[in-house]
Amino acid sequence: MTDPRTRKPVLEVEGLQTVFHDLEGAWPAINALDLTIYEGEVLGLVGESGSGKSVAGFSILGLIDTPGEITAGRVLFQGKDLREMDEESLRKLRGADLSMIFQDPLTTLNPVLTIGEQMGEAITEHGQADAEALRRRCIDTLTKVGITSPEERLSQYPHELSGGMRQRVVIAIALLNSPKVIIADEPTTALDVTIQSQIIAEMQRLQHDSGAALIWISHDLGVVAELADRIAVMYAGDIVEIGTTDEVLDRPRHPYTRGLLDSVPGDVPPGEPLRQIEGSAPPLNARPFGCPFHPRCAQATDLCRSSDPAPQGDGAGRIWRCHHPITAQEAA
Repeated sequence: MTDPRTRKPVLEVEGLQTVFHDLEGAWPAINALDLTIYEGEVLGLVGESGSGKSVAGFSILGLIDTPGEITAGRVLFQGKDLREMDEESLRKLRGADLSMIFQDPLTTLNPVLTIGEQMGEAITEHGQADAEALRRRCIDTLTKVGITSPEERLSQYPHELSGGMRQRVVIAIALLNSPKVIIADEPTTALDVTIQSQIIAEMQRLQHDSGAALIWISHDLGVVAELADRIAVMYAGDIVEIGTTDEVLDRPRHPYTRGLLDSVPGDVPPGEPLRQIEGSAPPLNARPFGCPFHPRCAQATDLCRSSDPAPQGDGAGRIWRCHHPITAQEAA
């Protein structure tokens, strides 16, 4: 596999911060997020529920609404800062050069519009008006995502399709305008394993054919291992580790990454209890002082409880945030 870091960056996130407000104050959900996405790569963004993965995806595209607020940072798409654009300019980019695939197709698709109407709207919003060419493009895109009888589907409503079929339609809409960056927010979580595998295989093929960069957000390391060139691990709003898929899975440096890998059911010998990380991710308004993972970390010290670790790296794109990173011998 070609190292994506030898390609050109298409999206650069620098110091992005997002907070959520309530009556007691403003609570950080994303802390100084730094990410670089390269042309044609798949970046897996993983972590438990509440780690900030989905908020990161929405923040990158500027889709944070009240009570949330993006308070700092830059999001550079092909060198232009999305945070400096007005809403109209951003709207023209979203759904065209930048697309998002949401987790639940029932809330993504409009129940009172046919599939054809919704796909047509996504195209005409970004320029094409010829009716026959529009229809042909819709049919071709539905075919690409594995939908049978695409002509018939155009006249159907979302409730007439199965869950897997609806998610394929959502993916088709995201691909209609040949985006350069796609953010997929756990798009297969609500599907059964067979349909999930089919859609992942389709996404691999479509992403490879289109050359788009893909950020795949998931809590499932098994899915990300199949798809991703690189993996970024999130915890409590921070990227705690990032590297190539082989590096992160075979030689984790952060104890949280090690805990996620140890909790994968398929890696536990038959008859033995499932391993798990004790405790749970902290809520926004109760982030621990120091390293946010220290209450759940078996190797935490006084330094971990008093000081948030700064990012460390090997100079070649491998980064981790830990005062006591796992050594190569310990990871083996």
